[in-house]
Amino acid sequence: MGRIRLHVALDCSGFSLETFILDNIEPGSTIATDDWQSYNTIDKEQFRRETTNQNKSKNYDKLYGAHLVTTLIKRLIRGTYQGRFEPKYLQNYLDEYVFRFNRRKSKSIGKKFIPDLAFEI
Repeated sequence: MGRIRLHVALDCSGFSLETFILDNIEPGSTIATDDWQSYNTIDKEQFRRETTNQNKSKNYDKLYGAHLVTTLIKRLIRGTYQGRFEPKYLQNYLDEYVFRFNRRKSKSIGKKFIPDLAFEI
């Protein structure tokens, strides 16, 4: 797995998802998603979409990274924050997690603390 980006969505509408995609994914990229209907609003001219129906597919590897990150974040919230945190600070918690995750394999300790210019805090 490479780098991740996380953002709190106000809802699961196509508009919210498309806004995140346009802000964070380069046009021409392939997006792997589940069969959620809100993803149907993705511009098919800018992005290629590979859909996996988790109920019917035997290939669970396509979304393995998304499931892994989701599980780790749930563990962070339940373990570190004991399930108690202010929802208004959720984006801050996600930003910290992204910072640590994206630098987990850095060989230089100094590079772990250089701010990512492409990531807004």
